[in-house]
Amino acid sequence: MKKLLIIPALSSSIYSADALAILDNVTSSNYAYEPIQQTSNPKGFDFSGWKFAGDLRGGYVRYDYDNPPSNPSDTINKGHIDSHGFYVIPKLSILTPNYNGFSAKITVAGATDFGINDFEDESRNFVFDPNERKSFAILQEAYISYENSGHQFLAGAKEIVTPMIDADDWYMLANSFQGAYYKNSTIKNITFAFGYFYKMAGVWDSGANGTQWHSMSDASFVDSDYKKIGGDEGVWSGFVQYSDEHHNLQLWEYYMNDYYNTFFAQYDYSNKTDSFSYDAGLQLIDFYGVGELKDYYELKNKEIDYYILSARYNAKFNNGFDVSLGASFYSDGGGTGDTLGAWGGYPYFANGMIFHFFEAGSLQNANSYKLQVGYDISKLGVDGLWVGARYTYFDLDSEYSHSLDHNAQDDMSLIGLKLSYNSKAGYYFNATYEYVDLDYEPHTYALRLIGGYKF
Repeated sequence: MKKLLIIPALSSSIYSADALAILDNVTSSNYAYEPIQQTSNPKGFDFSGWKFAGDLRGGYVRYDYDNPPSNPSDTINKGHIDSHGFYVIPKLSILTPNYNGFSAKITVAGATDFGINDFEDESRNFVFDPNERKSFAILQEAYISYENSGHQFLAGAKEIVTPMIDADDWYMLANSFQGAYYKNSTIKNITFAFGYFYKMAGVWDSGANGTQWHSMSDASFVDSDYKKIGGDEGVWSGFVQYSDEHHNLQLWEYYMNDYYNTFFAQYDYSNKTDSFSYDAGLQLIDFYGVGELKDYYELKNKEIDYYILSARYNAKFNNGFDVSLGASFYSDGGGTGDTLGAWGGYPYFANGMIFHFFEAGSLQNANSYKLQVGYDISKLGVDGLWVGARYTYFDLDSEYSHSLDHNAQDDMSLIGLKLSYNSKAGYYFNATYEYVDLDYEPHTYALRLIGGYKF
């Protein structure tokens, strides 16, 4: 397939010029105007310049695939098994004072169910390692940073946020990444950065054991047999951005020598009137295999070579209502299952609230459309409370998308409901329900009740 030229496309300013550096206050572009956990920036406790901060999170999650663990079937909903459980996730961070531009941070995190859950009910809960399903602790962050006059250098482990490599702090524990990057914001309206990310930890988004650190190649979704011969690799990344009051253009490049390349482009125009604010944009994401993986896949009659074009329009009205519209169009190329959602990046404009695309047999040559309507209940006197509903429709290509018992799939519908609360004092809570109707599969639903306190 002929490669796309590197051209600009349009999206949201939410992935701002600070995305590689200021990560505690960044939201995903898929959830415009929706309060989430990350919007509460912990104040912490200050002792002579040393800051202690934390996040005590708890939650109940349930995923029903009509496939009970007592009698599971490999052909129902890709073999996914009904799962549920309650968990507590503590995190504690220590931040040093700033010494001539240098600072450091350490974060320890863990997960436990206090022995309440049944081992058989935890295969799809995405908290514990699905193979061991037991409590764990991890050094989530440990980095040193230097900042001076628009220059920043950071090295170590951090919960970073970029379009395709993302902490994705929507579930019980965020992803974290080991690496280093340099960022420059000395030129007005322009920011650029480049870096290298070598390892990842993340139960939800990692293709490897998520409770331990693994190379980015091992954590990817490519063929497991190739990983054994391809060796460990990291991801080289860089971006450049122009941003002013109304315009935001950003270009990102992610490259792995013998795996695959990802090019990401967004442009967004935002403005406001007397009665509402809005943003409108387009997006391009291009994936293609490179090096030895490309050769390996050709021998197996496979490929990674496709792109996604997306459009969106979001508006927030002064009366408290908001609307979010999105559409994504997938090209007729292979590799969606090897790349989509790898490393925590879900910037696609037309996804669900919980489910995204893993349920369908394939998104090759598919289209998806999203309509979300929300209301800011603070207009009624409850600050920080939001409620919304989302409908996402996937127009699948039945030539490529099939159930495991070989039935062709034409479409998939997702209906999601969400109630979010974020207080200035650091308390937060998210109740999310989503229902999936997919051709030739039993109906699926999920419920997530996640809340906590950031201090």
